[in-house]
Amino acid sequence: MKASLQAKMGQSMTLTPQLLQSIRLLQVSSLQLEQELQQVLERNPLLEQEADEEEPVSAGDGDDAALEAAAWDELPEPMFLSGGSYTGDMDEDATTRIAAGESSDPRQRLLQQLQLRCNAHDLAMAAWWLDCCDDRGYLEGEPTELARQGAAQLRDALPEVDAESLMAVRQRLLLDGDWPGMAAADPRECLLAQLRALPASDTRTLALRMVGEQLDALARHDLAAIAERLGASAADLSAAVSLVLSLQPHPVEQPPEPEPAFIVPDVIAWRAGGGWQVRLNTRSAPRLRLCAHAEQASGHAGMRGLLDEARWLLRSLGIRNETLLKTARALVTRQQAFLEQGEEAIAPLTLKEVAEEIGVHESTVSRITTGKYIQTPRGTLELKRLFAVRLEGAEVSGAAIKAMVRRLIEDEPAHAPLADEVIAAMLARQGIRVARRTVAKYREQLSIAPARMRRREQAPAPMARLG
Repeated sequence: MKASLQAKMGQSMTLTPQLLQSIRLLQVSSLQLEQELQQVLERNPLLEQEADEEEPVSAGDGDDAALEAAAWDELPEPMFLSGGSYTGDMDEDATTRIAAGESSDPRQRLLQQLQLRCNAHDLAMAAWWLDCCDDRGYLEGEPTELARQGAAQLRDALPEVDAESLMAVRQRLLLDGDWPGMAAADPRECLLAQLRALPASDTRTLALRMVGEQLDALARHDLAAIAERLGASAADLSAAVSLVLSLQPHPVEQPPEPEPAFIVPDVIAWRAGGGWQVRLNTRSAPRLRLCAHAEQASGHAGMRGLLDEARWLLRSLGIRNETLLKTARALVTRQQAFLEQGEEAIAPLTLKEVAEEIGVHESTVSRITTGKYIQTPRGTLELKRLFAVRLEGAEVSGAAIKAMVRRLIEDEPAHAPLADEVIAAMLARQGIRVARRTVAKYREQLSIAPARMRRREQAPAPMARLG
């Protein structure tokens, strides 16, 4: 029985080329999908393209579809929160390429690197930290607060996890991989991490002191004050400044990708009858079906393989569409306030919460929201834009608080800019309690200078005319 069970498990977990193709279809963009389907149409005569008509979305083939979706969840996904490990029979290189190799998200690529040298326990904690980072790699909260929150959330899966072990993993993220400074709390910590990743030298040592002790003076270009305080010569200081200026201001500083001429949304959402409606955009990719004579081909040995390929592809497309639609509906339902009111109303929402709501693994949600877009009255947005990190003790997301900070600064009097502690107090009066340093971190991420550098003289009021 034991041998039979092992054989059954090994068979059920084998990743066939068809299954690998199905997994990839979850993650590809609509443009990539359209290109692949056109290639399939050219080589498989048993498939044909449907006319552009609105039709209900296929939901897969019952139990078979559910089993296939469950098999997808067994793949190693970079952004996972599981303490287990997979040792099934698979081509690891192929799986890595399918699951994450094409991802443009540096957080996913960093986790892919860490998989090679971290155990599952540390990798789960690293994934948690990266989920707390914004698109530029900065934490969306105070590290100590996030560590306490993470210890509580991960305790069920990892009973031995605590805030101290989470902080230790964050230190590894700061210095590891191709993105030193990832999960930094602020620009100072980001720059220090990048410097520590460089080979030791006198210039690096001076640069570390300058960033650690004199970053404000450096921002003001007050090199004379820095030289005096650090006891450095003009030549040494110049070399250290050049080194600091060569660093990236953010953990993730990718070259801007060329903007596409247009984006075809995968999903469309609109208000109707006091609520929201969501449907797939059937024009985002060709819709395929079996041609009229396809079933007759099953009797020909040379055509049987093409028929199997066609059936599998249609089944996989059905599951992709169903998963995309369920995910989009869940996101729109959770983020109605954001869609109606804007940035300040975006609610805290994680991959795990959406996965639990629609009954799939969070890795599936990660794949189906990567590179997919939704058209809304607020514009066309990437689906991942609708996720947001929750700050401990707050009922709003970090992204919402950042938007509030931006609005308060935009509306401040020109002659009396708001200090960080004043902004924190104003937020507290709205029931949002955040530390002054959290406000400062968000302000820096928005590339907004401190209050003392934002002050502008008020124009004198016109004098009243006499007589």
